[in-house]
Amino acid sequence: MKINILTLFPAMFAGFKSESIIKRAINSGSLEINIIDIRDYTTDKHNTADDTPFGGGAGMVLKAEPIFRALENTSGKVIYTSPQGVTLHQNLSNELSSEEEITIIAGHYEGIDERVIEEKVDLEISIGDFVLTGGELPAMVIADSIARLLPGVIKKDSYEQDSFYNGLLDHPHYTRPAEFDGLKVPEILLSGHHKNIELWRKKESLKRTYLRRPDLLEGREFTKEEKKLLKEIVDEL
Repeated sequence: MKINILTLFPAMFAGFKSESIIKRAINSGSLEINIIDIRDYTTDKHNTADDTPFGGGAGMVLKAEPIFRALENTSGKVIYTSPQGVTLHQNLSNELSSEEEITIIAGHYEGIDERVIEEKVDLEISIGDFVLTGGELPAMVIADSIARLLPGVIKKDSYEQDSFYNGLLDHPHYTRPAEFDGLKVPEILLSGHHKNIELWRKKESLKRTYLRRPDLLEGREFTKEEKKLLKEIVDEL
């Protein structure tokens, strides 16, 4: 998969591309991240990529022309990072991971010329109800949420247990030592009984979701096993 990212600040992505799972995905050939400097597509000697807004007001707006030119060298869906967009969620990341190529425009200042959004953008995405100084961090978040789902990047059975993948929060995790400073790992995890361990994990996943994010359970079609576990949870509480 190829992810193009249009930005005014390409240096911000140097570490993003060269560390951890993103680096592994790139080295394996599963992922290509192409950072595009919007200023490279300006035409004046000062490489002006922004200007004051028509009608007055504070701040600057990214100009339409250089973005239009930069997009000529890309294909696939065009995404704009914006607090006005749909909130990023796991199902959306799953959908985007099936694309061969996407382009993310990292907004900055007061935003980009609306004509870019009207003519070129397929989807606006927000990572939450707050405002950042620029769209570079959201672009990284979107790219990271997609990259980890690509074939060969991490094991499928690993991300399938993650929070939100199946509509629930993840269960608790423990590692060695089995006891630390009087704090013990649940006995079930030391039993070696895989079926009981799996059932415990399902119950804990449901319990966390019920207590922390009950909204995720609204409209969910529960299996018979989940209904039984949920009843046990409610009775215990």
